[in-house]
Amino acid sequence: MGTSSGANFHQQPTSTMRPPRQHPRPAGLHTSLSLASSDAGGSPDGQEPGSNSDQGNDSATESASSRETWPIETNRSDAMVVKKVDKEENDCLETQVLHRVSRADKLSLREIARERVEVISDRMMVMPDELLEENKSELRLILEGAGGSQHIEEFLHLQKLVQGRVDLTAKTLARAHRVQLEILVAIKTGIQAFLHPSVSIPQSRLVEIFLYKRCRNIACQSAIPADECSCEICTNRNGFCNLCMCVICNKFDFEVNSCRWIGCDMCSHWTHTDCAIHVGHIGTGQLVKSGAGVSEMLFRCQACNRASELLGWVKDVFQHCAPGWDREALMRELDFVSKIFRLSEDPKGRKLYWKCGDLIEKIKSGATESVCRMLLLFIQELEIDATKNSETEEAGHVISPQEACNRIAEVVQEAVRKMEMVAEEKMRMLKRARLALEACDHELEEKAREVAELKVEKQRNKQQVEELESIVRLKQAEAEMFQLKANEARQEAERLQSIALAKSDKAEQDYASLYLKRRLDEAEAEKQYLFEKIKLQESQRAPQGSGSGDPSQMMFCKIQDLLKNVYSMPGKSQGQQSK
Repeated sequence: MGTSSGANFHQQPTSTMRPPRQHPRPAGLHTSLSLASSDAGGSPDGQEPGSNSDQGNDSATESASSRETWPIETNRSDAMVVKKVDKEENDCLETQVLHRVSRADKLSLREIARERVEVISDRMMVMPDELLEENKSELRLILEGAGGSQHIEEFLHLQKLVQGRVDLTAKTLARAHRVQLEILVAIKTGIQAFLHPSVSIPQSRLVEIFLYKRCRNIACQSAIPADECSCEICTNRNGFCNLCMCVICNKFDFEVNSCRWIGCDMCSHWTHTDCAIHVGHIGTGQLVKSGAGVSEMLFRCQACNRASELLGWVKDVFQHCAPGWDREALMRELDFVSKIFRLSEDPKGRKLYWKCGDLIEKIKSGATESVCRMLLLFIQELEIDATKNSETEEAGHVISPQEACNRIAEVVQEAVRKMEMVAEEKMRMLKRARLALEACDHELEEKAREVAELKVEKQRNKQQVEELESIVRLKQAEAEMFQLKANEARQEAERLQSIALAKSDKAEQDYASLYLKRRLDEAEAEKQYLFEKIKLQESQRAPQGSGSGDPSQMMFCKIQDLLKNVYSMPGKSQGQQSK
């Protein structure tokens, strides 16, 4: 079995592997939406060195390890639920737009990608939010690729329109509508997260991302080139960030504390393990410190072309990161180590490859507690055996003075190079610290101004509160005064009402007594009249004989009864009044 790139690793200068990535995971970005791959965001002329635009035939392994995704904590069911909810919301939104909004004002994605920024911005200013959200939803569906080749062709056409424009400068983009800018950035980078409602990025940063002045990774957003790196890759690749992207595939993900990423301690660049295996940057070779005839598995960084041994790197990763792994993560990391040392030709690498296979089988059988400890002990034994072998070989081999001088010169040159790199790194750190100090001073001045403004605002608010309190007290006093006057008016009304009732009762009594008195006078007059009439009739009929006395007697009785009734009426009326 031959090496994949063994010739590239012979007589490489010594370098120590960079520890595994241990950057904190970004807070507030736990979403299940996937991001479309977009190295695309590369240079408009398509000449970007090392871009992944021609990697359509990459292996499935590389595709799996080099994808750009959201953090992996969220599971697939969450993604399905979010997509289902988004689809329902989009359907509801489309129905509302269909019934409420005129379609004459709708903008197509091609118009947004093709027309002038000022024209589209002015039209978006008067457009309803339903149509703006519909444009973003349409682009999200295209980036998800649910429509197959049709969506892919549409996305490539939109990206070609955007990348072919020369008027999209920082000055023009600063006048763009926010939704317009989000759509342009999503088209250029191919990342649909810029369109998600829960992601809010300042408009100035969106402009910088569009112009390749800031990292397109939402969890990073570092200024480019990161750490003011002046290497060929950071200088020539548009949009490349050495803090979170692979130097081979230009993609990023959110894997940390893992053997999936290999970092170079010399230039601070990162590489996917799968990408390094795919392009042959991991293979058997020799380091200067190892001496002649000693080979081991090495990683060659594409950024600085320096080689580093991998056995110690695996040991460091498992020592620092293994306590936080579960069963699945441990099997995945052992699989990565197995893939790294599968093509190894040195005895240590072959033994480690076989050992990883045995440990994977043990994990599958249920034994997971002592696997990490067993692997670390095995690596330690390999290092001890290698040390003994090298000492034995050196004891039996006498080197010539010229060879010794050559080795010493190589060691001195390597030490000088390391010192120069350390000095450059210190200078960069000093410059970054100075810039950070100036930024802190500027921020402190801004905070001081803000504090002064807050104090003035507080004093003004305090005066307004005092004025409002005095107005409230005045209104309360007025309310109490009006309440008192209302109570007095109510009492006066009650008194007048009682007087009116008393006078009304008295008037009724007077009227009743007057009425009865008149009725009594009328009755007396009628009585007198009837009495005189009866007397007259009696005086006229007296001479006519005694036989006719019966009718007159009856008439007289009736008159008497009538008079009794008349006399009894005042008594009855007075009894009713008393009641």
